[in-house]
Amino acid sequence: MSSLWTPGGEHEIPRDQPTTPAETPSQGAPTGLDPEMEDAIAASLPEGVTLDDLSPEQLAQAEEMIQEMAAARERLLQAPAAAVVANHAMGLFELAALHLSQQTPDFTEAGLAIDAMAAVVDGLGDRLDDAVPTLREGLQQLRMTYVQLKQQSAE
Repeated sequence: MSSLWTPGGEHEIPRDQPTTPAETPSQGAPTGLDPEMEDAIAASLPEGVTLDDLSPEQLAQAEEMIQEMAAARERLLQAPAAAVVANHAMGLFELAALHLSQQTPDFTEAGLAIDAMAAVVDGLGDRLDDAVPTLREGLQQLRMTYVQLKQQSAE
C-alpha cells in the first residue's frame, strides 16, 4: 500500500500486487462485492485480517474508499503535471514557513524544505509554466525570512 498526496490530503492507494495466501480474500460467506473489489479490499487489510472479519458497514466503507481513490487518481491524471508539481512546491513553501513561524524557529527543518523547494523550482524552471513567478517569489521570501530570523536568533 502506498499513498498519494492531493490538495485534499493524503490518501492510501491499493496497488495491484499479486496476493499472498494471507491476503487472499476469504472463501467464507459471500460479500456481495465483485471479485475485483474483494481483491482490492483484501489487499488493503492488515496482515491476519480477512474479509470475514469485516462487518457489512466496514466492507461498504472500504469499497467507498477504494472507489474514491480510483476517482482521485483519475482526476490527478487529468491535471497537467506542471500544476501538480507546482502544488507540491507550494506544499514545501508551507512546510518551511511553518518551521520558521514557531516560537523558536527550527532552522534545520526549514532549511531542508527551502532547499527542496529550490531544487524543484530551480531544477524545473520554466517547465512549471505560469506558476514560475509565484514560486520564485515565494522561494525568495523564504530565503530572506530564514536569513533574518537566523540573524535575530544569533543576537
